[in-house]
Amino acid sequence: MTSGRQPYLHDAVIALAAPTQAWSRDTGDMVAPIDGVYHGDRRFIGGMALRCAGAVPEPIGAAQPVISHVVFDATVREIDDPSPDPHVRLTRDRSVSPGVFAETITLASVAPDPVDAVVALRVCPDFRQLQEVKAGLGAARPWDVRLEGENATVTAEHAELVLTAEGGAWRLSGDELEATWSLRVEPGDAASFTLSATMRDAELVVQAAPPVSWSLPDAGVDPRLAAWVRTALGDLAALRLALPDHPADAFLAAGAPWFLTLFGRDSLWAARLMLPVDVGLAASTLRVLARLQGTKDDPHTEEEPGKIAHELRAGEFRMPGEGIVLPPLYYGTVDATALWVSLLVEAADRGMPEPGVRELLPNLRAALDWIVRSAGDGFLSYIDRSGRGLANQGWKDSGDSIQWRDGSLADGPIALCEVQGYAYEAAVGAAGLLDRLGEGGGDDLRSWAETLRRRFAESFWVETPEGRYPGVALDRDGRAVDTLTSNIGHLLGTGILSPAEERDVARLLVGSSMSSGFGIRTLSTDAAGYWPLGYHRGSVWAHDSAIVAHGMLRAGLRTEALEVVDGLLGAATAFGYRMPELHSGDSSADRAVPAPYPAACRPQAWSAAAAITCLEIVRAG
Repeated sequence: MTSGRQPYLHDAVIALAAPTQAWSRDTGDMVAPIDGVYHGDRRFIGGMALRCAGAVPEPIGAAQPVISHVVFDATVREIDDPSPDPHVRLTRDRSVSPGVFAETITLASVAPDPVDAVVALRVCPDFRQLQEVKAGLGAARPWDVRLEGENATVTAEHAELVLTAEGGAWRLSGDELEATWSLRVEPGDAASFTLSATMRDAELVVQAAPPVSWSLPDAGVDPRLAAWVRTALGDLAALRLALPDHPADAFLAAGAPWFLTLFGRDSLWAARLMLPVDVGLAASTLRVLARLQGTKDDPHTEEEPGKIAHELRAGEFRMPGEGIVLPPLYYGTVDATALWVSLLVEAADRGMPEPGVRELLPNLRAALDWIVRSAGDGFLSYIDRSGRGLANQGWKDSGDSIQWRDGSLADGPIALCEVQGYAYEAAVGAAGLLDRLGEGGGDDLRSWAETLRRRFAESFWVETPEGRYPGVALDRDGRAVDTLTSNIGHLLGTGILSPAEERDVARLLVGSSMSSGFGIRTLSTDAAGYWPLGYHRGSVWAHDSAIVAHGMLRAGLRTEALEVVDGLLGAATAFGYRMPELHSGDSSADRAVPAPYPAACRPQAWSAAAAITCLEIVRAG
């Protein structure tokens, strides 16, 4: 059905091993708009339904020991005895690995008599592009099938799906494939069979990275934080990807289901938040993005010499209804270049081997040249040059994210406040790194950064009934956009603010209009455009709050940082320690748990990595 609505995700169950993922209901069936089995940017299976003795098994629970493995339990009362206790149990043990989906179905019984049942599993091949599923548009691609007993080979376009029904047989039923098994289970016994699906897509531009196992000691910390860290590390390991030309260089995909690919900003922030765990991940992320660094000026892709890319896809990525068509390699990000520089600086400080740092010096200089050249005599700003790209190119990249206190939208070009802080930190940090390596250019960078800091102080500050603070941005006329937002929290610890200014900013962010009790809101409740379920208009993003808290710690404001961490721990507990991309900005004074943002991705790399930053803050002396 064509609905034109983005699917909700909040009540779905995911199994993930990037670039493969499976979404379903808590029954194990795949019947909702998001449900199915995906590999890369394609949904191979769009529906799956199991029937036992002609009936839908009644779910009693779903357990997920790790992100790649889910066990669904159900009863089948149609073939059970009449006693109140369930004596017949059906279990679906599901796992995914890169390119493979597998499910073992077990029927167990302690009923006094043998149980006979036919188990039928219907599968709907789909082959739709991920962007169509996200938009709620389109229909399954035409496909061909070859049936050979236990195996069904389904092909469409550049993709192939091989289904294997162990001990069963496939038949074609309209636009579905069905496998059946006839089972007899003796009292006290069980019968099992396995369905597997192997997926191949010639257009895939990413692949699984070599496996990794991360762990951190959690003794002596809040049990909630320990649980969040353990879950986050498992989720982050499942989000690791690589590009085929350098399969050993891992990076973190932004998140499931829509962003299982390389995203400059997201991958950089996630690697930076993960530095206490794995400096090597930062080093490989830097190398991956350095190989894609811009070398020419191209308005269509937003590429410029020295610029770091925004995202990589197998083909054009379209957002119907928004007029957005992104090329496969898109550079529409104003902040990724400075974030790349700062990650290199911090990774070097945390032990990245010097030869690897030196190898990236040409990329560092190109990135710094882009920053200085783009700022010119003013500030780093953006505008969509292609007319079909992202209207907003900071981390708050929705079309209505940059607005005045009265709710009206700011006109571009837009110069975001936090991007100036990123640029200042990058220039000062790079200057110190170049000095330590015996390279020239440090003094010029420090001089440029000081000029930027002075211009920022003169241009960005606003006075409103909420207080004095940096506006979220400058608009096309150089006016400071006067909303109070979480963006100003990203300035903390960068050095662009004075200590007194940092204290004032931190005070506002932990105040009632910005702190929900479950993290920092993206937009103040006093702004006309505030809405707790607005994507960037009052919701809470875990990574955003963690970056703010870490900035507070760097500014010497540990009490405020711990207050933010405590709020995030409340949210993490509510979401079973798998933090979604974002959640509602409703106040903890009004709600015991935050409401889900129904279309939030999960797991999301920087939301998971926020747990590591929170642990670092708690452990700081």
